[in-house]
Amino acid sequence: MDLRIKEIIKQKGMTITELADKMGINRVNLSNMINGNPTVETLEKIATALHVPISDLFEKESQVKSIICPHCQKTIPVEVDFKVKVE
Repeated sequence: MDLRIKEIIKQKGMTITELADKMGINRVNLSNMINGNPTVETLEKIATALHVPISDLFEKESQVKSIICPHCQKTIPVEVDFKVKVE
């Protein structure tokens, strides 16, 4: 699953350096965390600093399914979107 951290930083009008400062770490360490395999603890700290739920840091997966119209029998693609609940 891909992370959306860089996208969220940009949406918030921030830079990685500003986020690192807010978290009390240096930019290089934060960049390594984001590009590596961050721990749940690190993701929680990032989410807190960005004021977003931790689930927002993950790329939302969508599954394209299809249904068959009962009237015309045509196949209709349907996109299913879901959220991950982290407790």
